[in-house]
Amino acid sequence: MTEKITRINPEQLHRTPGYHHITVVEAGRTAYLAGQCPLDREGELVGSGSLEAQVGQVVANALVALAAVGASPEHVVRSVIYVRSEERDVLGAAWRRLTESALGPAFTTASTLLGVAQLGFSGQLVEVDLTVALPG
Repeated sequence: MTEKITRINPEQLHRTPGYHHITVVEAGRTAYLAGQCPLDREGELVGSGSLEAQVGQVVANALVALAAVGASPEHVVRSVIYVRSEERDVLGAAWRRLTESALGPAFTTASTLLGVAQLGFSGQLVEVDLTVALPG
């Protein structure tokens, strides 16, 4: 299905640090993943106080969720990244860690990075929401 996904950066818009302003998907099946949190299989928070560790767990969880629907990071067509911080450096660190991970290709698509005041679990620093164009 990746041949039915087109990513566009119009010349009239600003340059991006790796994502695309527009993602077009030809008709097909779509999966909406719940926000992937830094929780282990037992539901325990991983890496309390460590953005690096929490991003690693989010990546691992997202890869499992993608595989469960027969997809890979290249099939992601929209991502929203929530980071519990108002610090630009912390947001940038989360972005770099995600884009350099095995999940990295997911963030070349339409993507939003948000700094938020609170996430759902006590001590949670990051969450990733993905929309996927399922392969044929």
